[in-house]
Amino acid sequence: MTVRLDGIDLVVFDKDGTLIDFGAMWRAWAVEVARRLDAATGRSVEGPLFAMFGYDPVARVVRPGGGLAATPMARLRERTATLLGEAGLGPADAEQALADAWHAPDPVALAHPLVDLVPLLRGLRADGRRIAIATSDDRAPTERTMAALGMADLVDATVCADDGVAVKPAPDMVLDLCRRLSVRPDRTAVVGDSVADLAMGRAAGVAMVVGVLTGVGDAAALGDMADVVVASVAELLPTPD
Repeated sequence: MTVRLDGIDLVVFDKDGTLIDFGAMWRAWAVEVARRLDAATGRSVEGPLFAMFGYDPVARVVRPGGGLAATPMARLRERTATLLGEAGLGPADAEQALADAWHAPDPVALAHPLVDLVPLLRGLRADGRRIAIATSDDRAPTERTMAALGMADLVDATVCADDGVAVKPAPDMVLDLCRRLSVRPDRTAVVGDSVADLAMGRAAGVAMVVGVLTGVGDAAALGDMADVVVASVAELLPTPD
């Protein structure tokens, strides 16, 4: 299937799970944080931590609706502090354990593109279309990932979790990008792998919401909110004649 983007002047992409392999970035990180916290606290917090993350250690998948699916890192850290308190740690001990265990995943070594992104973005820009990214990740790792993958110059604007804009599923990220790039929401498409991505687009009143099956969302969940669900963002590129 090729998705037609007639009448679309701006395509807003989610990052992890849409452009970047979500599992490669976040599965190993979840396991390592749990291991470090167990060591730092002397307690087994892996079970409740994985439940909060929405990570299934048996299937090695992140479940839709879990914390990892669309929650900013700062909020994940806050939730983890609460979890440690529920496990019996006092505030000072919980903060020390987090200081010892918490870390961000490497945004370069673990950034595996789901498709060849440079031709994709160049193809979408060929007709004067603008490209933007709205991500639940923070700005520093997002910019490092984009630079490492050679796509920084092909993205017109980004909005990240620590930019002070209300995060998904609120419409604010999309509306902020539309304002900055002088493109109306009804000339905009949102592409993402999670329900939060698609809900953000719907709330912003965009012309098209596209779900992709490369991340945390399945066809049933995404289909309830998307105009179209595709296997990957590669289907946004016209098939060569």
